Amino acid sequence: MRVLGIETSCDETGLAVYDSAHGLLAHVLHSQASVHADFGGVVPELASRDHIQRLLPLTRRVLAEAGLEEAAIDGVAYTAGPGLVGALLTGAAFAQGYAWARGLPAIGVHHMEGHLLAPMLEPETPDWPFLALLVSGGHTQLVAVDGPGAYRLLGDTVDDAAGEAFDKTAQLLGLGYPGGPAVAEAARNGREGAFRFPRPMTDRPGLDFSFSGLKTAARLALERSDAGAEARADIALAFEQAVVDTLVIKCRRAADATGLRRLVIAGGVGANSRLRETLAERLADVERFFPRLDFCTDNGAMIAYAGAMRLLAGERTPQRVGARARWPLTELEPPGVVA
Repeated sequence: MRVLGIETSCDETGLAVYDSAHGLLAHVLHSQASVHADFGGVVPELASRDHIQRLLPLTRRVLAEAGLEEAAIDGVAYTAGPGLVGALLTGAAFAQGYAWARGLPAIGVHHMEGHLLAPMLEPETPDWPFLALLVSGGHTQLVAVDGPGAYRLLGDTVDDAAGEAFDKTAQLLGLGYPGGPAVAEAARNGREGAFRFPRPMTDRPGLDFSFSGLKTAARLALERSDAGAEARADIALAFEQAVVDTLVIKCRRAADATGLRRLVIAGGVGANSRLRETLAERLADVERFFPRLDFCTDNGAMIAYAGAMRLLAGERTPQRVGARARWPLTELEPPGVVA
């Protein structure tokens, strides 16, 4: 089965073609970073408008790169949630219209399931069951994955997600958008030990996260400094270290509690090199799986793969346009199971 995957949950328009027999055939991605840079974060209305402009040209481009005609597509998968509802609806409307016009089945995919399954696109894939850290601009979760569609939420963020905290701290420090890469780059010039921020919620039992207080710590440190370039780099380093340490401590705790020795790290923050290095140092007894850097951020390939898995199991989404801004991952069922 050849599936066209469409991702429009936030500020990236991703298209891909996945063949269940031959793997990923092509993928293309348009980032809206320049659209939102002046605002220091995503403006939902601008995101939706940009998706509308990009969807048809990117569909033609990905089919051309896959060497396929439209008639070669057997199904359409699209992100149905969670995410920005306006952005989701642009993708849902396009996907359902495309599928209806060509008499194809369509499936609405859970965005976080796409991230969770992104490592399955790599040459080396994890066996079931495994532990997953889903860490992005909108989510920070630890999930026990018993099999496809069988997810147990172990820990969640009680306020800001890690990626959101990176964006807001980058804006505070005047480092630009998107915040994750900007903070990481500034941190390279930071002085070790100049500042130390707390590791939130690591002094108590449990696997939940909280990153809101780190933004306050960064703001107070900036106010007490001369606010020069050196101080900003020092604060960026302390902030990045605190986020990474917190994530790693909770991963260690989850691995020990569940006994799982395979860990998938997915989502945009999974591209952070300090996180990858620290996990390698402190979870050496745990096998770690990352998607390639292109698939850490939002992309159509992960949606095409997750959609193909469910379409092959006989699932279909009715011919109507709908999206869910909030959608708990634990509501999903294994492929082919009707709730």
